[in-house]
Amino acid sequence: MNTSSAFLTELIGRGYMHQATNLDGLDELLSQQPISAYIGFDCTADSLHVGSLIQIMMLRLLQKHGHKPIVLMGGGTTKVGDPSGKDEARPLLSDQDIEINKEGIRKIFEKYLTFGDGPSDAVMVDNADWLDGLAYIKFLRDFGSHFSINRMMGMESVKIRLEREQNLSFIEFNYAILQAYDFCELRRRYGCALQMGGSDQWGNIVTGIDLTRRVDGQEVFGLTSPLITTASGAKMGKSAAGAVWLNEDKLSTFDFWQFWRNSEDADVGRFLRLFTELPETDIQQLEALEGADINTAKIALANAVTTLCHGKGAADSAAQTARQSFSEGGIADGLPTLTIAASELEQLSLIDAFIQIGLASSKGEVRRLIRGGGARLNNQPAKEEDYMLQTTDFDKDGKAQIAAGKKRRAVIQLSS
Repeated sequence: MNTSSAFLTELIGRGYMHQATNLDGLDELLSQQPISAYIGFDCTADSLHVGSLIQIMMLRLLQKHGHKPIVLMGGGTTKVGDPSGKDEARPLLSDQDIEINKEGIRKIFEKYLTFGDGPSDAVMVDNADWLDGLAYIKFLRDFGSHFSINRMMGMESVKIRLEREQNLSFIEFNYAILQAYDFCELRRRYGCALQMGGSDQWGNIVTGIDLTRRVDGQEVFGLTSPLITTASGAKMGKSAAGAVWLNEDKLSTFDFWQFWRNSEDADVGRFLRLFTELPETDIQQLEALEGADINTAKIALANAVTTLCHGKGAADSAAQTARQSFSEGGIADGLPTLTIAASELEQLSLIDAFIQIGLASSKGEVRRLIRGGGARLNNQPAKEEDYMLQTTDFDKDGKAQIAAGKKRRAVIQLSS
């Protein structure tokens, strides 16, 4: 696929593109002038997880090549709920919850993008600014005639729910209309020419392109990224312990670093291209490593991704913690820590400690770990399912180490 614009050439080369509308026209426009492009993020949680990281990296790449990223916060559409990829309606959030979530997400983008008033500086806008004030009857008259129910019934997000005979509310059915209107509004306000998103958003993106052409007589473009799965077929964004969040207050930097360090061998090269900015020559050298040497590439991946998300200091600290904990066998600083008063120790079971620190989500899960030999206390297999922690389990610094499997470790710290 030959492209002349630097942005598309690198985007395709690193594996970000799944499909696009009028790729030749978009390539020509990008080669002629800087453009504005956006990706929308609904405010359903107070952090994004690594499943959204590919879109964040696409906006960062766009800015690197001199174009203007627009981060669209879905303060309005979050009140409706995107049915894409969902078997049931999302819970409706209050305005206060949406604002809290929006602030948490904002912190992430400040690490990846440069915001300001310059021509390629990123801007963050909220679609509540125009959606909240819409007059329903006027909106229907002005835009309703441009949407075909027949076409909307064929959209993947709608079709799947109907085929499974799962309820699809009228409010969710309107989501595609509102997202299409977002594109129209962003073109009017910011000259936005391109919407990017995950492959599950293709139908919504095409609907926005069609609406902009019908209402304003303007051509805009769409581009989607592939659904990222691991080599074993697992969806990105989750680990054995739950969602891999991008905000440090939701997931420790060590656990974040460890997630990338534990990547499957077959994923290393692809993840280096998608989630880091290492040059292609370096990536080719790292992905060519075999056997135990592939661990060098995995550490490079973990360091690079963590540096982008949390800073070099956090990445270095996480790498040091891993060395101390796994290579040297000690209790390292920086591991997830559960602090408990010495006076309360007699009430803490090993099972409860695993759950409270996040190494397991239920008592049943811990019991299965113990039976399978995967639960460890101070590097020794835990054998008693109902074991109560004792002062003799702690070293002179008041620390005990627990582990779920070989790679997930944590510390229990006694306090006076």
